[in-house]
Amino acid sequence: MAQAQSYPEIRAAVADLCANFGGAYWRDLDRERRYPTEFVRALTEAGYLSILIPESYGGSGLPLAAACAVLEEVHRSGANGGACHAQMYTMGTLLRHGSEAQKQQYLPAIAAGELRLQAFAVTEPGSGTDTSRIRTRAIRDGDDYLVNGQKVFISRTEHSDLMVLLARTADREAAAKHTDGMSVFLVDMREALGNGLTIRPIETMMNHASTELFFDDLRVPAANMIGPEGGGFRCILDGMNAERILIAAECIGDARFFVERAAGYAREREVFGRPIGANQGVQFPIARAHIQTEAAAGMVERAAVLYDAGEAAGSEANMAKLLASEAAWAAGDTCIQTHGGYGFAAEYDVERKFRETRLYQVAPISTNLILSHVATRELDLPRSF
Repeated sequence: MAQAQSYPEIRAAVADLCANFGGAYWRDLDRERRYPTEFVRALTEAGYLSILIPESYGGSGLPLAAACAVLEEVHRSGANGGACHAQMYTMGTLLRHGSEAQKQQYLPAIAAGELRLQAFAVTEPGSGTDTSRIRTRAIRDGDDYLVNGQKVFISRTEHSDLMVLLARTADREAAAKHTDGMSVFLVDMREALGNGLTIRPIETMMNHASTELFFDDLRVPAANMIGPEGGGFRCILDGMNAERILIAAECIGDARFFVERAAGYAREREVFGRPIGANQGVQFPIARAHIQTEAAAGMVERAAVLYDAGEAAGSEANMAKLLASEAAWAAGDTCIQTHGGYGFAAEYDVERKFRETRLYQVAPISTNLILSHVATRELDLPRSF
């Protein structure tokens, strides 16, 4: 298997950019529940959000491994890529399954920062991670589709121009496979909002701009369908695998943030006349967190290499996301323990990052669903559902 590049130049440049958005910036956003408009603009202008778009459409044409390097460094710096990472992983669906006309229409504007593609609408209140049971329906009406239904925990919809939407175009019961009968649409949210689309914010424990969506006879042009009618599930798999790998890279960044902060504090903090890092009870958990992080990073690299080679990467993407999210959580717990009471003080940024990284054991897919996938696909165990 080929080895992934580490992209040291990209990492250094991203770190320099993030240095302009220090802890105080993120603490203010967290307290005010505000979107990081300035940070997203800076990433856009630097070309990082168009890194996967081919050069012929105005992007950098780099592989997923390069996007992983960007997001890892964003999180390692203490920032959060959740406000804009979807623009990277939604590219998996549009780039691999979109028509040439769709690419020509949207990709140059996205690459130039004129359009934001930040919303990925799949999850519904009644289906959760059982995507085959979504109920949002799109019915053909002349040159359009009429969309009715509801989505939940869809992030960044208030800050996006375009949205990738998965809806049923045929009944689940009538399909040959339970994943058939779903189709993908590219929705122009500027036209949709107030014309069949309603957005309702959901307040969560972290500043993640999550929302609930309601569709009431929303008209979407048939020309905006990505891929074949009824074949939408296979189209979004590329986006989902890219999402899991990229978020795993973010978790590696979080874990390295925690390990570096813990080690730095343990070297400087003195109790009983010596640095607390001299005590094995303090240093061993930090060392273990570092080891877990580096092991998880190896799986993230492997998943990215497979994805970039166009090979099946579903299991590797899932395993990378599980290992990285658990490594980040363990490192965060160790970092708080190392800091003692100061770990809970907002000014140290540890508690904010601790809240943010906890999300990734639940989203975009829960740890239990990953274990089920590996058990049935890799170990040939019987399905439990």
